Amino acid sequence: MEYLTQDKYDSFKKELDYLKSEKRTEIAKDLEYAKSLGDLSENAEYHEARNEQAVVEDRINHLEALLKSASIVSSHNTDIVAVGTTVTLLRDSDGSKKVFTIVGSEESDAASGKISVRSPLGSAAMGKGKGDKFTFESPSGSMSYKIVDIK
Repeated sequence: MEYLTQDKYDSFKKELDYLKSEKRTEIAKDLEYAKSLGDLSENAEYHEARNEQAVVEDRINHLEALLKSASIVSSHNTDIVAVGTTVTLLRDSDGSKKVFTIVGSEESDAASGKISVRSPLGSAAMGKGKGDKFTFESPSGSMSYKIVDIK
């Protein structure tokens, strides 16, 4: 199961609709044009269109499976860290504060503060409450945090 916010679910749905309608039609036209050029064995346009078709079909299959098994989460006030919550963490080593939103892996984007529930930090924080401390292993070594706030 994959966790998605409603916004991300809607975004994936919109992408899927576009790929299934407009993009498939565009690729079909490209294939027809390439076929009209003659010998398919040495036809670069044809092979390029077939490769693009394969990529688009893979993406369609991925999105369909993802949307079918997705669990929609919403941000909600809670006393424990869960998917959809925003947590403020205090790092033990240097006293810095960081704010993260716990999201599903398809939605994670560390640069914008969205971390996956499956990441070392995300999984270590899950189920913890305000004031709890936790430690986890990261690629750069052991990290310790205290939960300052949960929204």
